[in-house]
Amino acid sequence: MALPGSGSYREVMRRTVPPQAYFIVSAVFHYLGPAFAVLLFARIDPLGVAWLRIAAAGLIFSIWRRPWRAWRLLSWGTRRLVIAWGAVLAVMNCCFYLAIDRIPLGTVAAAEFAPVIVLAAIAVRSLRNLLALVLAVGGVYVLTDIRLSHDWIGMVFTALNAVLFAAYVVLGHRMSRVEGLRRIDGLALAMGVASVLALPVGLRAAVPAFTDPGLLAAAVGVGVCSSVIPYVADQLAMARLKRSTFALMLALLPATATVIGAVVLRQFPRPAELAAVAIIVVAVGLHREREPRSP
Repeated sequence: MALPGSGSYREVMRRTVPPQAYFIVSAVFHYLGPAFAVLLFARIDPLGVAWLRIAAAGLIFSIWRRPWRAWRLLSWGTRRLVIAWGAVLAVMNCCFYLAIDRIPLGTVAAAEFAPVIVLAAIAVRSLRNLLALVLAVGGVYVLTDIRLSHDWIGMVFTALNAVLFAAYVVLGHRMSRVEGLRRIDGLALAMGVASVLALPVGLRAAVPAFTDPGLLAAAVGVGVCSSVIPYVADQLAMARLKRSTFALMLALLPATATVIGAVVLRQFPRPAELAAVAIIVVAVGLHREREPRSP
């Protein structure tokens, strides 16, 4: 029998905990982060909040993982992947906060899911999975109440964020499959790159937090809830889920937001929203990955 702390014990735990459990953790904390960010918007510009979120996560990862040790062992191809993923994380987070500063969060969330639908649709190989995809799209549409906005600048940032979110899924999934690199170390390296790249646009706007311990603590909370816990959980899930399956499961994010809103903010959903949540849950449960063929 494997003993706690042994490599075989870790392997047993990795196989015992289903990847869907990691995704649920990510989905919950994905919306706790913006709840903290709301407290910061009144005192700090959106770009400042974005950089504080990235920098706090980058600092935590550097203390926890010491990723520079892994960097020395990477091939140039993997290093380019890390830099590309870090650049996506930096620009995506900045665009996200600039978007929700101008556009309702529900609209931004709906747009964010749109390019991910393409990732899920590309790999559809059965009628069952096609039905799951259609149900997920319909449920998200009802739940998020997509509507056009007259703020074209906000819509541009929303569109950029959506495209970059799809890139985050693609690059993150690729990073999770790199041989010889621990999944969290790759994420830690990418977050460090993102912290440096976002520095020129966010540092000046983040200055108020450096003179207020309360603001700084809130910024660290945003980083932990938005970029540490969910991104780590994403990597653990991506390592064992196909990219199309992970992309479809992202439809659960608006549903999770509805539940959190009801429990934490006392924002109880309407009957149509409850029906949409049920449709999304059915869609995700209906989807099945193809079993690998035996050699």
